[in-house]
Amino acid sequence: MKWLSLTAILLFLVACSASTPQASLYEQIGGNAGAEKLVDAFIKQIGNDDVILPYFRESNVRHFREGFITHLCDTLDGPCDYEGDSMVQIHTGMAISESDFNRVVDLLINAMNEVGIAHSVQNQVLARLAPMRSEVIKL
Repeated sequence: MKWLSLTAILLFLVACSASTPQASLYEQIGGNAGAEKLVDAFIKQIGNDDVILPYFRESNVRHFREGFITHLCDTLDGPCDYEGDSMVQIHTGMAISESDFNRVVDLLINAMNEVGIAHSVQNQVLARLAPMRSEVIKL
C-alpha cells in the first residue's frame, strides 16, 4: 500500500511540474524593474572601469540605458521589441578588441552578481547575448 501511495504522489508531482509554465528569462531577472536594476548596475560598473569607460565617453547614458533595457527585454523573451540600431551599427568604428569585449562581459557578470541574479540565470542570459559577439568585435 505504501508503494502505491508513493507512486501516486510522485505521479501527481510530475504532472504538476509538467503543467507549470517556465518563466521567461526576462521574468527570471525580475521583469522591467529587474532589467532597470541590472542596467543601472552595469552602467555603474562601466563608469568605474578605466579600460572600458573610454568607449562610452561620447555616449548619451540615458539613450544607452533605455536602449539596453529594451534590448535585454527583447532578447530575454520579454514583451518588448528592440527597434534600435543593430549591434554592428552601434559598434562599427570602435575597434573593440577581444580582451575589451571579455572585460565588458566581466562587468555585466559583476552587475548581475550585484543585483542578485542566480548564476544559472546568468549563464542563460550570457548564452542569449553570446551570438552577438561577432557583431561587436570589429577591428
